[in-house]
Amino acid sequence: MKILFIGDIVGSPGRAAVKGLLPGLRKRREIDFVVANAENAAGGSGITPRVARDLFQSGCDVLTSGDHVWRRPEVVELLHAQANILRPANFPKMTPGHGSAVIKSENGAKVGVVCLLGRVFIDAMVESPFRVVQDEIKVLRQETAVIIVDVHAEATSEKVAMGWFLDGEVSAVLGTHTHIQTADETILPKGTAYITDVGMTGPYDSVIGRNKDKIIERFLTGMPTRFELGTGDVRLCGALVEVDAETGKAARIERIREPFQARNNDAQDPDDQ
Repeated sequence: MKILFIGDIVGSPGRAAVKGLLPGLRKRREIDFVVANAENAAGGSGITPRVARDLFQSGCDVLTSGDHVWRRPEVVELLHAQANILRPANFPKMTPGHGSAVIKSENGAKVGVVCLLGRVFIDAMVESPFRVVQDEIKVLRQETAVIIVDVHAEATSEKVAMGWFLDGEVSAVLGTHTHIQTADETILPKGTAYITDVGMTGPYDSVIGRNKDKIIERFLTGMPTRFELGTGDVRLCGALVEVDAETGKAARIERIREPFQARNNDAQDPDDQ
């Protein structure tokens, strides 16, 4: 089966790219299942019910998150109500929501998805993702051999280590968070697809999704400034993984980078305020 993982969706430009490109991409590439990291989808930080609904209607099957998951208070209700919206599994157990889920694809095959948050250079009170993921995998394996892991982390070393740690245990370990697509996609020796970062879905005429002039001003002056969204050169980025549905082993991984011609009204959105 073919599973598309879409990297960090940033604000309305990123959502517009998903809406405009994903239906055609699913059909053209015969994609069975779509996972998207949506923790920056509402105004560049957080997720709201309307944003989640729009992404599901555009063709996403599961939404993952990361360190910005709590930026919008509405997310608590979402996490309680919908099993296919995940917060990192290594938040404390009493935290609202779930860190993993098994969801059926369009063809009836079950796909397990785990969301993890790294600890290196990230300010969050979370447990070791290496220890937590083992328990999550045990539960998911009772229903499916196909397991996709989103490791939302800053340090490349932490993500690379997670790839080797889970080689042969899951179908894919796919990195998010840095918004820069890396060129190290590979199938590890025991059959796990890996890439350090799948990239950002949003405006590339920017500094990782934000207005470049504002970011440069901050670097020059050291003074606080509002980090507004960028708008130009919008792309959908991610990774397409082919998996044997019976064994859960990955056969192929391919970087995806699709340009999107945004319309003027795509950038006007109340969730970006």
